[in-house]
Amino acid sequence: MRLRFSAVCDDARTTPTGRIDLHGVYHDRAAPGFPAKQEHLVLVVVLEWNREDHGRYLFKADLEDEDGQISLTVEGETEVHQSPPDQPPARSQLIMPIEEVIFPHPGQYTFRVNVKGQTLEGPGIYLMEMPQEFATPEEGQAPA
Repeated sequence: MRLRFSAVCDDARTTPTGRIDLHGVYHDRAAPGFPAKQEHLVLVVVLEWNREDHGRYLFKADLEDEDGQISLTVEGETEVHQSPPDQPPARSQLIMPIEEVIFPHPGQYTFRVNVKGQTLEGPGIYLMEMPQEFATPEEGQAPA
């Protein structure tokens, strides 16, 4: 099993043809102060499974800072169906909207995805403090 794709964005949706449309992909955010709150973000993860994998699998994604401190955990499950040998391996497209994410301090945050006893490094977000002259009235919130 491997992490085929991952991103943090404003919105993501699957299309009728099985593609994922992403909107507003980002890697960093500025906030006027800390702790900072992001009202909404979407974590997108595509897992590609081994040929022998099939059935239901639980997963969790932890948002960790550089010291390994977890600020949030998202959990779920996915159903994996075996694919024929002449087709690509099975994939799970996980689109997880997350509300009111708190970033305790500036720095690097990374989603770590845990599934089948493995930890896979997912997307990261770098949080930085915005100079006060650019701050909005909504103190403590990372802009959308």
